[in-house]
Amino acid sequence: MNARHPVDAVRDSLAAPALYEQVAERLRTRIYAHELAPGAWIDEQGLADEFGISRTPLREALKVLAAEGLVVLKPRRGCYVAALAERDLDEIFPILALLEGRVAEEATRRLAGLEAGVGRLASADFSRLEEIHADLERHAAAHDIDRFFATNQQFHSALQELAGNRWLSQLIDDTRKFLKLTRRDSLRLDGRLKQSLAEHRAILAAMKKQDAAAAALHMHNHILSGRAALAKLLVQP
Repeated sequence: MNARHPVDAVRDSLAAPALYEQVAERLRTRIYAHELAPGAWIDEQGLADEFGISRTPLREALKVLAAEGLVVLKPRRGCYVAALAERDLDEIFPILALLEGRVAEEATRRLAGLEAGVGRLASADFSRLEEIHADLERHAAAHDIDRFFATNQQFHSALQELAGNRWLSQLIDDTRKFLKLTRRDSLRLDGRLKQSLAEHRAILAAMKKQDAAAAALHMHNHILSGRAALAKLLVQP
């Protein structure tokens, strides 16, 4: 059997995610699914045994999640899954509303600019948003909250792509990692699914009219109404 060329070995090692990154992704998935519930203590030794690894890569993974705000490292007490508090909502949502509102504004302006010069491209971009929204309508009618939540993320991601501002996208994506802890649950509140759908309709309508200021305002209000829904969720017994 021929020995592997050293260059191939280096390339493979670079292509494969580091062990702690793989562990971080597995834990992230469990946290978002509430298999590791907000406020829960994380059994490091138990997880290390389950994954068949030492505690070193596990602790490195937890540091990554701590930087994302998904877990809290407490000296001499261990690691806990983060839980949203009222203060978190007050601090995060106004910032996210500004960022997402800016995305809607830039996407609308870019759409209008493309339409002036390359109408076919602009039409395809907007059609993509309309297709995603049609899926939102279907999932809302079926009261399929999980699919509505996933499709809603697609809608916001498509807007970010249309805006084409990588710095905005990075800031929003980093912020949303923490909010994903409970945002799906807020859609289970009475009337929230219908309200969210109406807000998306307003954003699309403003974009179709190429009214960038209105699109930004509707998106800003949409994000803040999500904050109000989560606030209600936190006070429920």
